[in-house]
Amino acid sequence: REVIRSKIEEGEYPPGTAIPSENQFVELYGLHRLSVRSALAALINEGLLKSIQGKGVYVCGPKIQRDMETLGGFRHTMQERGKDAETRVRIKAVRKAGPYYSKLLRLNEDDRLWFVRRVNSSRGEPIALEDIYIPYDKMPGLGEIDIGVFSLYDAMGWNGIRLKEGQQILRITKLEPSLAKLIDIPPEQSVMEFSYLTKEEAGDLVEFSRCYIRGDRTEFYVHYTNKELV
Repeated sequence: REVIRSKIEEGEYPPGTAIPSENQFVELYGLHRLSVRSALAALINEGLLKSIQGKGVYVCGPKIQRDMETLGGFRHTMQERGKDAETRVRIKAVRKAGPYYSKLLRLNEDDRLWFVRRVNSSRGEPIALEDIYIPYDKMPGLGEIDIGVFSLYDAMGWNGIRLKEGQQILRITKLEPSLAKLIDIPPEQSVMEFSYLTKEEAGDLVEFSRCYIRGDRTEFYVHYTNKELV
């Protein structure tokens, strides 16, 4: 247990990545399987590790504090409301920023971006499709983090990014058939498209995303107060 803990603290097992399997630990240290299992269970109980059925055991990393009124992710929002949440990553790749995204994120056209496409579901039913663009230099280690298990906000925090503010635009649109199929709707059904542009405390833009949300499965509310007119 202390060997694994030290490897986490020293960064050999970085946040968001899987540690060796029970069998690998048994062979590596010549221990009994029950001893390895007991050590992992203790670290899971401490919150240092997280076991994902069918995938393995992952390093959790430090907890991140966020202003949930403005920068809440899908998984956290669903959990706050006592609902199951699942994120399935369809694409995670590196691409050039190009003319459009370089202008949005204040980059050069040849700069690299992470492109992530994922489907968010609740109780097995797809709710939303997200396309996310993040400057590669802001998160060079994203390729090693399983963002189907951990949120992007957690991964940003582990990379020293502290989110400050953002802006969003809402419009109604329709998806091309191949994308509509990913969230189990016919192409003629309209969706809500939220476009997000997020800035970190240092002032740099660190994320642009489009989230296509099924209006037949979600609703939004806005809190407002009465202000005297001047």
